[in-house]
Amino acid sequence: MDGSESTSGSGAVPVILFAGGGTGGHISPGLAIAERVRSIHPAARLVFACSGRPIDAAMLTEAGAEFSPIRAEPFSTDPRRLARFILGLFRGRADARAVIAATKPNWIVSLGGFVTPVVAREARRAGIPVLLVNLDATPGRANRLVARRATRTVSAVAVPSIPNFAQAIIGMPIRRIALAPASKELCRAELGLDPNVPVLLITGASQGAQSLNELAVLLAGVHAERFRDWQVLHLCGGNPAGGVARYERAWRESGVRAAVVPFMHRIGIAWGAADLALSRAGASSVAEAQANQVPTVFAPYPYHKDLHQRENALPLVRVGAAALELDAIDPQKNAQGLGARVLALMACAEERYAMRKALQQMAPPDSAEQIAEFLLRGQAFRSSCARA
Repeated sequence: MDGSESTSGSGAVPVILFAGGGTGGHISPGLAIAERVRSIHPAARLVFACSGRPIDAAMLTEAGAEFSPIRAEPFSTDPRRLARFILGLFRGRADARAVIAATKPNWIVSLGGFVTPVVAREARRAGIPVLLVNLDATPGRANRLVARRATRTVSAVAVPSIPNFAQAIIGMPIRRIALAPASKELCRAELGLDPNVPVLLITGASQGAQSLNELAVLLAGVHAERFRDWQVLHLCGGNPAGGVARYERAWRESGVRAAVVPFMHRIGIAWGAADLALSRAGASSVAEAQANQVPTVFAPYPYHKDLHQRENALPLVRVGAAALELDAIDPQKNAQGLGARVLALMACAEERYAMRKALQQMAPPDSAEQIAEFLLRGQAFRSSCARA
């Protein structure tokens, strides 16, 4: 991109439309980029074309962001869902045309998720450049489609399965709110935990993870004595089976001190409090664990046939900065693999220390600022991660 394509030359207020949604993993990186854009150009107009799912509205409202839902639906081979997908194509295209016409963006930043192909299609029809920010080591169907229309493609991580998929590998855009704001002691105190007792963080990311929740219940009931010198911060998701009260009761009856929270917008406090984490391996979760230097056992989402979340965690695992265990879904089976690995790390301060030291050698770049500089000033991207 040359300087003529940047938004800074005309003197007009820049408008950037972020397309993505359906999970917090798509929304958070967009908010991170928006933060950096705003810090460079406070008057910039930043709009999110998101999905209609409640998590999108909740996160964007909390952040004070302007947003417009796109009535697209995810692809499915199930006849009923396929019909909704086809109807969503027409509705989504109409919504995308409307928000593009209303905002007249200088750039569209595509972040992934099922709303993005229709937005990218309408953007190119309107002659608006599209920056695809791929977030996963294995690009999803939506990102593979958008890549065909994108003006420029960058990736948070290397994409081993598709050579030359991205022009630059830049690291994950991370919100400031996802970084620990203070010491472990102060973060724990703010959460109502004992400032001087180590914390195990259990998180299934923005939507929670039922299999991790069920494993937590089993560990609380069967291995309570292993938690004697620990306390737990359990982020169980917004609508867990049996409700939040079920997990609160399980920890309470086990005698383990625990705080059960459905969802935390200020996730940096949770990472800041933690000495060890059990987490899904979504790209944002992996990046946040790395940035906050928290030893983590990653459990990739088990319902994808290719288990592609593994690829997000493997760079950390290969250098001893994290552990990886497959999620067997069944709590009893998970207790033998995933649960046993967590308990072993809780008991081994030396291994946790070695993981933290490895994480310290992997300080991530501020890729959100790189993207903001590109959008506003046309600055070239600098690859800051290995491509393979």
